[in-house]
Amino acid sequence: MKITTENLTKVFNAHRKQPPIVAVENLTLEINEGEVFGLLGPNGAGKTTTVRMLTTLIAPTSGEAYIGPWKVGRDDRHIRQAVGLLTEAPGMYEALSAEKNLTIYARLYNVHDVKGQVEKYLRMLGLWERRFDPVGSFSKGMRQKLAIARALLHEPRVLFLDEPTSGLDPEAAKLVRDFIEELESEGRTIILCTHNLDEAERLCQRVAIFKTRLIAVDTPENLRKRLFGRKVVFHLRHVQPQFVDLLRTFPFVEEVSAFENRLVVGLSDPEGQNPLLVRRLVEAGAEIQFVGELRHTLEDVYLRTIQGQHGA
Repeated sequence: MKITTENLTKVFNAHRKQPPIVAVENLTLEINEGEVFGLLGPNGAGKTTTVRMLTTLIAPTSGEAYIGPWKVGRDDRHIRQAVGLLTEAPGMYEALSAEKNLTIYARLYNVHDVKGQVEKYLRMLGLWERRFDPVGSFSKGMRQKLAIARALLHEPRVLFLDEPTSGLDPEAAKLVRDFIEELESEGRTIILCTHNLDEAERLCQRVAIFKTRLIAVDTPENLRKRLFGRKVVFHLRHVQPQFVDLLRTFPFVEEVSAFENRLVVGLSDPEGQNPLLVRRLVEAGAEIQFVGELRHTLEDVYLRTIQGQHGA
């Protein structure tokens, strides 16, 4: 299902002696069907508030939002049937077994085959052998997997995941990431709120960076290019000043800098331009050991974007 928002805003009325708190301001966004989409921002940026509005847990102050054909605030019952939600701190009935917990929620969602769905997701997430154990005896990773199973019992087409791997050990975190990729292959729309930027880069087709207001939205690769361009690193046995001068004669070279035995060159099309530069450097006597690309991480993109917003 496609998700769209237009000028979506949430204002919380503080104590009458304090001004109102704007949590989300004029958020206009479009999330494609079947897309894994990341919501990134510092604490207090409005990520969780946005999710709570889109899942109809709280009402927007103004603006509009649609989950597929259904409008938030008008078709809330349909939306709740169509979405699944994993909150950052999911609560469970700790004295009850994993199977009993899921059975209760499956019945609340009017799942047709309660027993079959409960077994399906307990097995899928590796919890079937512990199905009769009380949830209070589960590790944090097991509880997180059980919470994901709960969010999927009614087979939602849209899934909201708020910090799905927070606090998990590497093995449990990888299992959750693999599971998200499997859900993506089924064509579900997944909205991922996370502070784990490496995870967001691996899982998300696009990300939105915002702090109350939307700052940037695009693929991680396009955001990298927009903020940093592309830079190729030529590793040489020795760097000579004439090599720098040579590279600067090419009109398509955007910038050149030398660091120890490396030349860092800004290019718009490295794949097309590298062969000529390699050939000319070799002709000039350069001993090239290898060529690579200087890649900025999504964390670099995020920090540059947020810092730029602070300076605006």
